[in-house]
Amino acid sequence: MSAHMDTQEPEQYDVVVVGGGAAGLSAALILGRSRRRTLVVDAGEPRNAPAAHMHGFLSRDGMSPAEFLEAGRREIAAYGVELTAGRVTAAVREGADGFVVTVDDGRRFRARRLVVTTGLVDELPAIDGIAERWGQEVLHCPYCHGWEVRDRAFGVLAHPVFGAHQALIVSHWSPDVTLFLHTAGPLDEEQAARVAAAGIEVVEGEVAGLAVEGDRFAGVRMADGRVVERDVLFVGTRMTPRDGLLTALGAETRETPLGAFVAVDETGRTSVPGVWAAGNAIGAQEQVINAASGGYRAGVAINMELIAEELDRKVAAAGHRAPKAS
Repeated sequence: MSAHMDTQEPEQYDVVVVGGGAAGLSAALILGRSRRRTLVVDAGEPRNAPAAHMHGFLSRDGMSPAEFLEAGRREIAAYGVELTAGRVTAAVREGADGFVVTVDDGRRFRARRLVVTTGLVDELPAIDGIAERWGQEVLHCPYCHGWEVRDRAFGVLAHPVFGAHQALIVSHWSPDVTLFLHTAGPLDEEQAARVAAAGIEVVEGEVAGLAVEGDRFAGVRMADGRVVERDVLFVGTRMTPRDGLLTALGAETRETPLGAFVAVDETGRTSVPGVWAAGNAIGAQEQVINAASGGYRAGVAINMELIAEELDRKVAAAGHRAPKAS
């Protein structure tokens, strides 16, 4: 960090948005259109970067994630929103009304409100070949990619917590599904009955890795040497939210079946006054369209709160009492 950056007075913004994915850009778009001076700080690590296309976003179905983000950046720029590359390393409250945000290169920015949209990290099973094929033939969400691989030979790696749940879901997209129990243990009676009813084949034993021929996934290689031919493999990931900034500020969390996530109200407001959050930082199931919606709601709520705050100050400056709510 340079001495100049360390002593320089932070530039003032109405809102700093941490994270430039669908949620962050959507919040910034609304804030820019609301004539709020807004800065987006983006570390450039979108969760869906390995995917060639995104799906389920009305009017943008099939667009590449990179193209989607570029379109969003152009849109926010049209309303004067600033975008800068960097990783926010700290956000601390300053006084009664505001925060100071520090970026990894030493720059600091002051904001009246914060929106944190830092997403989550997918931790893949430690099986040889899965990371290399992730986003190609190794998939997670059938709503994102099921149509593109419909009716092909599916493999599903049993989830250590949810067992056969994912196999039962993806069986709607293909009649040829094989469930690999791996280390998940035997199915309970209810899941076993449903698996049998769905016509899903169950393979016991640990998975050693993926069989790859040339640059094509060919099947699942078992620890005993067998190779079970498959075209696609669905896996569940361990989803870890990037919520360090939020928890450092004291944001409360809530327990979910997929772990702890920061608790928010219907607008994305956290338990920390002046701090909102949206996207995968607050939930594992916030797909792109949901994340964009959450960012929109946060942007509207922040602007409304700032309007009320500014009017209260004007009333106080004029020597009048604010009228009581009826």
